[in-house]
Amino acid sequence: MEKTDIEREVEENYEAFVKMLPSLLLTHRDQYALLKDKKVLAYFSTSGDARTAAESFIPDKIYSIQKVTDLAIDLGYFSRAIGRKRT
Repeated sequence: MEKTDIEREVEENYEAFVKMLPSLLLTHRDQYALLKDKKVLAYFSTSGDARTAAESFIPDKIYSIQKVTDLAIDLGYFSRAIGRKRT
């Protein structure tokens, strides 16, 4: 089965995030990182703030939000990303 644009973006962003995590923990612990194209665009205090920002300036609405934490929490696909195609 071929991956969708959203699935591909989520996986690539997550892989990039994991590689960056050690350095992000030093400066952005417990913040929410907004990711697009394997890059962190900005950091926010809440996931809601990150989503509001993403909805306002990411035209294709495909992005990821990840909490900068060293806790091993994985609630599955939607714990790592939010993405929607425009309708």
